[in-house]
Amino acid sequence: MTETTAQQPKTLPARPGPVLAMLLVVYVFNFLDRQILAILAAPIQAELGLSDTQMGLLGGIAFALLYSTLAVPLAWLADRTSRSWVITVSLVAWSGFTAICGLATSFWHIFLARLGVGIGEAGGVAPSYAIIGDYFPSSRRAFALSIYSLGIPLGSAAGVMAGGYIAALVDWRVAFVAVGLCGVAIAIPFKLIVKDVPRPAPVAGEESPSFGAIAGVLARKPSFWLLSFGAASSSMLGYGVAFWLPSLLQRSFGLDLVGTSQFYGAILLLGGTVGVLLGGWFGDRLGGKDKAWYAWLPALAYALAIPFYAGGISSNSVAMAFILFLLPQALAYIWIGPVLSAVQHLVEPRARATASSMFLLINNLIGLGGGIYALGALSDFLKPTYGDEALRFSMLFALGLYGMAALLMGLAGKQLRRDWVVEA
Repeated sequence: MTETTAQQPKTLPARPGPVLAMLLVVYVFNFLDRQILAILAAPIQAELGLSDTQMGLLGGIAFALLYSTLAVPLAWLADRTSRSWVITVSLVAWSGFTAICGLATSFWHIFLARLGVGIGEAGGVAPSYAIIGDYFPSSRRAFALSIYSLGIPLGSAAGVMAGGYIAALVDWRVAFVAVGLCGVAIAIPFKLIVKDVPRPAPVAGEESPSFGAIAGVLARKPSFWLLSFGAASSSMLGYGVAFWLPSLLQRSFGLDLVGTSQFYGAILLLGGTVGVLLGGWFGDRLGGKDKAWYAWLPALAYALAIPFYAGGISSNSVAMAFILFLLPQALAYIWIGPVLSAVQHLVEPRARATASSMFLLINNLIGLGGGIYALGALSDFLKPTYGDEALRFSMLFALGLYGMAALLMGLAGKQLRRDWVVEA
């Protein structure tokens, strides 16, 4: 497997727009199914008698353990077979298990259902990154990945709003079932629209790169480790805040379920959408002049977000908290387009899904698996001292993770200049 120049098809596929739109729709459901648990945490805890630590396990490790680890073999399978088929089957699986969450009667029932959601979603993201890499040229790839990544704020906002309203009007169980069945229904149109692009022909006598070869290439590139652990540090805070902010709004700001869904849904939709798009736009433009900016741009965003998050968490005013949370919510999404594009350029095109899955393994296992649990466990630990405000202080202490993320991303910039794979 070569590290510098990759064989690329001479002509990119026509009409990439519908494919990107369909991938976006599926990604919306991906995050809708993840985020719905956060808005439903209060009624689930009340009915099943769960602690913050147990909810942290459900939101974090129950989902992230198999989601992160199985993503690597499923991405390798997608690189060697059909990326679109792997995504289709995964969509049906995670949506079905989301519906099953609505049948849970105990902690272990819903824990196992969340494991199933993680198994399904393991096959969705990395192959999607690779399909986008096939359909869009390098100069437009960060922005295309940002359009796809709009699924994060759109899906999260939809999960918060839909889950909150359905739970308030009917029942939290109905919310899980309704969302899951909708996801299953879009599997057929997705497969009809999203087609695999023929892979670049290997050099005569050269076989497709093995998993070990891809892992070896990435292991020798410092930029991969700095980007991965930088993103993981930021994701510990990002996923932790995303999961626990609805509970904070209800405990410390006195909002009800519907008010919480409106407050947080609006922040996700407005701030998240702007942040994702700006990250891709600036990433392509600044990165086109200097590859280091694919890492430096996220580093700057993390550093700027810290004081605004601290102000929002510490505020006692709902209106002031909304304003203070809006800007860091945008800054928190800046990294997505630039970093994902950079990871795609650390290997040749035939290895994109596998490389992306290895990045996601580190990012999600540490960030998603550890962040939600850590904030919940820290909240329980601080409860004897801070009482009902323990969750607020848990979030404040966790802001140091953004400082670590900014440092690692800053160090990754110069390394990217050396590690970047130039396409033919």
